[in-house]
This record gives sequence, C-alpha cells and structure tokens, in this order.
Amino acid sequence: MTEGEKNKQISPDIKSIYTAKRNINQVINQTPLLQNLSLSDKYHANILLKREDLQKTRSYKLRGAYHKISLLSKEKQKKGVVCASAGNHAQGFAFTCNELNIKGKIFMPTTTPNQKIKQVRMYGKENIEIILTGDTFDEAQAEAIRECQSQNMSFIPPFDDINIIEGQATIGLEILESSNDKIDYLFIPIGGGGLAAGLSTVFKQVSPETKLIGVEPEGAASMKASLEAGKVVRLENINTFVDGAAVKEVGKIPFEICKNNIETVVTVPEGKICTTILELYNEDAMVVEPAGALSIAALDLFKKEIKGKNIVCIASGGNNDITRMEEIKERSLLYEKLKHYFLISFPQRPGALKEFVGDVLGPTDDITHFEYHKKNNRNSGPALVGIAVKKPNDLALIIEKLTDKKIKYEYLNDQSDLFHYII
Repeated sequence: MTEGEKNKQISPDIKSIYTAKRNINQVINQTPLLQNLSLSDKYHANILLKREDLQKTRSYKLRGAYHKISLLSKEKQKKGVVCASAGNHAQGFAFTCNELNIKGKIFMPTTTPNQKIKQVRMYGKENIEIILTGDTFDEAQAEAIRECQSQNMSFIPPFDDINIIEGQATIGLEILESSNDKIDYLFIPIGGGGLAAGLSTVFKQVSPETKLIGVEPEGAASMKASLEAGKVVRLENINTFVDGAAVKEVGKIPFEICKNNIETVVTVPEGKICTTILELYNEDAMVVEPAGALSIAALDLFKKEIKGKNIVCIASGGNNDITRMEEIKERSLLYEKLKHYFLISFPQRPGALKEFVGDVLGPTDDITHFEYHKKNNRNSGPALVGIAVKKPNDLALIIEKLTDKKIKYEYLNDQSDLFHYII
C-alpha cells in the first residue's frame, strides 16, 4: 500500500462529513459566521469569526462527541461510555449522554476547578458520573482506559478518532455555506488536532484555494514539533495556560491528515493570546477562553499578506472562568512590556521609599506591587517592586535613573525561572 493510499484510508471523505452534519443538526447550534468590524478595520481585511463560543456547550467539542457516541451500536450504548477530560470535551460528552439517555463516566484530575465540575454535571445531570483521580490529565486518562477495559465500556477520545474528526469537520461545511465570498485564509486553532484535521479535509476538497493556517500556543506547540520531525512526537514539558489547546502529543490520525493539508503551523505567545482576550472583551463584548482567542491572536503574524482578503478565524470556545481574568490581565501587561518587576536594594532608613518614588518614577509610572521586610541588623534590604508604565520604552528611563542614582537592582522579567518563582 502506498503512502497516499494509507492517508486516504484514515482521512474522512466529504460524504461522511455531510452525513455527520445531518446526524448532529438537530442537536447543535449552527453558529453564525460574523464579520468583526474592529478586526477588519485593524487589518484592512474582511475578518469573519466562526462563533463556536456560541455553541450549546460554548465549544465546538460537542459536535465530535455527539457524532461519535450516536454512531455506537445500541448494545455499546447500553454498556455505557467513558471519557477523560477536564474541559470542553467533558462538557460535550456530558451533554450527549443526557441527550441520548446513555450512562457515562468522566474521569477528571483531582486538580480540576469546581467551576468546571459543576458545568459538566449541569450538562450531564443524572446520566453521568464524575470520577476525580490523579493529579494530571494523563493519570486520569489511564484510569479511564482501565475502566473501559474492565467494564467493557466504550472510550470516547477527544480528538484521535475518525468519527470525532467528522463531527468537528461540520464547522467547515457551515462556513462555506454561510460565506458568499471566496475565503482566502482560514486560521485554525490546534490542540490535539481533531478540529484542524476536520476543517482541512473539507477545505482541501471544496475550497482548495483557501490557505489553511494552523495556530498553536507557543508553550505547547506539539503539532509544529511533530511536523518538523515528520512523525508524532511527545513534548516533555508544556505550558498549560491555554488549557483547551495545550497537549503534549497530538493525535496520530490528525497528524497524518494535517501534514498533507495544513499549509503552515505558527505559534503565538501566551501573553499575546491574553491581550487578544482582553481586546475582544473590551471592544466586542466577546468572552472567549484562551484557546478560543488563539486563531485571532495569530493575525498579527500575517497582517501584510491578509490585507484586502477574506479571512475566517475560528472562535473555538467561550468557557473562560472569570477568576482567571486577573492572571490574563497580568500576562497581557507583561507581554506588552507595560509591567515590570525589580528586586531593589533599599537603604534601611526613613524616607528611602519616598526618594525612590520622587527620583526614579515618572509622572505616569505606578507601583502595583511592593514587598519589603525590614532587617534590623543590615544597612539595606531587598524589596520586590512591580511597576506599571504607560509606554514600553518607559522602562529604559526607569533603568537609566536607577543607574544614575546608584541604586542596586535586579530586573526580573527576563529571568524566567526566578520570575515565575517570585511572582
């Protein structure tokens, strides 16, 4: 069998995707494809957002979960289904179990926030059982698979499954049905790769002239690493901040599809994603989770190429916990170089802080963080100081004044290990 024949075998055809669409149509919302005026003005292009944040479970994951579970035989449905997830897949799975009146078990890490557990329980009601086990997703998934094997239940994976991919691919059909114009670029967020595999399959067959751009968080670029290696690779350490798209290893089936379909995969810093979340909230009253802002955050990387073009970005989810907003704001300010942390050695005498404020800080600088413990037997003591500035180049003025005044300091933003330990 040739490599091309192998790839054809694992890739869904357009007929199966239309079948999936008919299968899930009565359950899902056909989410709108809306022009975003502020983004269109900013990039001088026609920017359209596919609003999966408006899906019933506020995420596209419902599509794949429902399609997969509904295709199981009545016998398998009666024995029950199992998944491992602490996020959107769990919610889509739970919704499906309640909709089809099937018993399901959801394995979640013990570290899962109560807000997520509550949401999953709301969607699944009495049809689901939540089992908290292990400290990580990998540990929870291992327990879920063991449960399937011992109880002869069906495991429902989040992305590495052809039926899951078919369900996610229905988004592509809706985009093409909703758009009156040729789509020049499609920006697709990538986690495990199921959405990218499905969308790219549709566009390669129906709109092959569209350029397909995969987008990953900088701290969890598992698809990019796999494409560069020519095989699926597992990342040892990832940044889990973009929790809906942070996986150590992409699916084998999505990888085989994406390596032939996706034109390029780019990465976006987590701080840039945070800035995008805040801009969407402030300018468009959109509440998106970090993964939901991922594809939109990549537009800056293509601002020259997309000028005057028709662009579609997938707003893939809106399950953002409000308690995360302070962290999102902090990460955004750090990325935009508008917040800086220092360890500063202060003389242990009255008036030292007043002199620092008067001699070093400018009229628009603001101390946002200050920690200092006086040491009785020392001439000076270190203080952790956070300073917010109005413009990125204001930092140079602060450092210049610290040097002129011969104040001992250590700048922390560039020292990632020390910075994350202290802040």
